[in-house]
Amino acid sequence: MKKVTYRDQRYTADIELLENRGETVPEGIMERVSKIVEDVRNRGDEALFEYTGRYDDVDLAEVGVEIAPDIVEKALEELPEDDRELIEEAAGSIEEFHSRQLEKSWTYEAGSGIELGQKVTPVEKAGIYVPGGTAAYPSSVLMNTVPAKVAGVGGIMMAVPTPKGELADAVLAAARIAGVDRIFRIGGAQAVAALAYGTETVPKVDKIVGPGNIYVAMAKKIVFGTVDIDMIAGPSEILVLADGDADPVLAAADLLSQAEHDPLAYPILVTDDTKIMEAVEAEIKRQLTLLPRKEIAEESVRERGCLILVPDMDEGARVANAIAPEHLELLVTDPDAILKNIKSAGAVFLGSFSPEALGDYMAGPNHVLPTGGTARFSSPLGVYDFIKRSSLIRYDEQALALRAEKVARFARMEGFEAHARAVELRFRDKKVES
Repeated sequence: MKKVTYRDQRYTADIELLENRGETVPEGIMERVSKIVEDVRNRGDEALFEYTGRYDDVDLAEVGVEIAPDIVEKALEELPEDDRELIEEAAGSIEEFHSRQLEKSWTYEAGSGIELGQKVTPVEKAGIYVPGGTAAYPSSVLMNTVPAKVAGVGGIMMAVPTPKGELADAVLAAARIAGVDRIFRIGGAQAVAALAYGTETVPKVDKIVGPGNIYVAMAKKIVFGTVDIDMIAGPSEILVLADGDADPVLAAADLLSQAEHDPLAYPILVTDDTKIMEAVEAEIKRQLTLLPRKEIAEESVRERGCLILVPDMDEGARVANAIAPEHLELLVTDPDAILKNIKSAGAVFLGSFSPEALGDYMAGPNHVLPTGGTARFSSPLGVYDFIKRSSLIRYDEQALALRAEKVARFARMEGFEAHARAVELRFRDKKVES
């Protein structure tokens, strides 16, 4: 793993490299994705069927675009009881946490004859993208669907690729438990385009959320504006901030929990103790040999992993804020003391018994988190992502009359005569008193 120490002349430059780690898009990707998106937009199902046949080896004309409710129900029934209970418990934790994010409409009296406020309304339709292929992710179904249901979204459409027609029972069962309304066996950029623009069989939605590969991410970027999206997610990342009392075995295990996601994942240790840094590095080497996904984790550690030595925990917190990681673990004696200085992180895990893996599945807070340093200005997926806010303005005649001259004057100051007249004409038969 790369080592960065505050004693090194390149220390500041190396930290800045991590700050600016945002992924560049490989050459040609945007061009290919744009072609797919436009093709589906223009040709609808015809293009959707072609791309699904080409990339997933599935004939949608034969099997159907939508997965029938009885297939979903059967998947739930055939799921082992322990697995079903596990998904239900996780869904319950997620719902309990997210129910606290609900916003209510409100109004207040801003003066005589004046009522102002805000109306909160859920989006009508949301599209949930769930990755498929090499692995099944029922947790992604729950994390993306439950907040939408809590928000009151009327229709939740799920897109999940089914390579060679293979269906993942756990994913379908999670969709049934979480309350997905309709499920479509489509994936990739073509699925995003279908949800954004609608086809003969796939309804147009108002918002698209959920993780995916680079094609999915770039397709979401292209359709943003036609629909809303959650974020452009990059590779997974974890920063473990550890002091001299941290257990190197746990620190290494937590770093590897993200390294096994993706060769492009970032496992980063920040510590003020040289012995801890050395011990964690040795533990990573040892634990790598035990992992089924060793090759993936090993590449992540080798290419993106970093061990950073800082002079003290104040500098450690500064470095963590600069990197603004997706996941931040505080493996320190007093995590609350450090937390006071933390400003930018997708999710913060406090203490030795709060591993990042807990947040992925069972804790309740959302695991759809900002990556690539975007935690500096964005937040985890939540109920607030599935609602709209409309301002409410009500003036009676007298209240407007008291302000009409000022409004008209302001409008003319900006050169908008029609704005001014729109106010004044309401009193064309009366003398306005300001």
